[in-house]
Amino acid sequence: MDIHIRHLTLFFFLVLVPFAMADETAAQDNSSATVNEIRSMLKNRDRKIKTLLGSSATVSADQKEQLRNLINGVIDFRAMSEGALGRHWDRLTVEQQDTFVDTFSQIVRLQSLSDLEVYRSVITYDKITVDGKRAHVVTTTTYKKVPTPVEYDLRKTESGWMATDIILDGVSTVKGYARSFQSVIRKKGFDDLMERLQKRLQKEKEAETGA
Repeated sequence: MDIHIRHLTLFFFLVLVPFAMADETAAQDNSSATVNEIRSMLKNRDRKIKTLLGSSATVSADQKEQLRNLINGVIDFRAMSEGALGRHWDRLTVEQQDTFVDTFSQIVRLQSLSDLEVYRSVITYDKITVDGKRAHVVTTTTYKKVPTPVEYDLRKTESGWMATDIILDGVSTVKGYARSFQSVIRKKGFDDLMERLQKRLQKEKEAETGA
């Protein structure tokens, strides 16, 4: 069964890049310190990514590790995991929850650099709204001449602002995972879902090492 792992490259490109390529004029419409904090934090992260990428189509092993850390550092994998598993999350032991989050995040990390060109896309930054420890960001991402409306749900954590969901062209990433993951759990159980994810993770590791 397809559990949408194949779409993770676009998923986690969209988590980060649109913030960092923001249109400064649009951002000035809301001058709150929190909006500026979100924009500045992600813009600085994007600058570091582009510095590491340079103009080369290839990167070293050390650069790959730094890129993965920068890109994935903005994703709240535990919140996304909880949202994707829904009511099944609370039925799991802490160990099972941790194993799921770890496996899911490893897959994302390994797939994040499958296409370096996505990090050079053209972005228009439309709006940031903040409600306490929650924020919503609206952008338009143009990749290979195709514009896509992209929205982000963020929450403030001890580590800073983290992405808890990405809405691509009106479709929630978390809800997409929820339909697939929860369908497997209902029909086959959590252990079956983990078996599928572990197999996918193994394939990604083999592809990374060329095994």
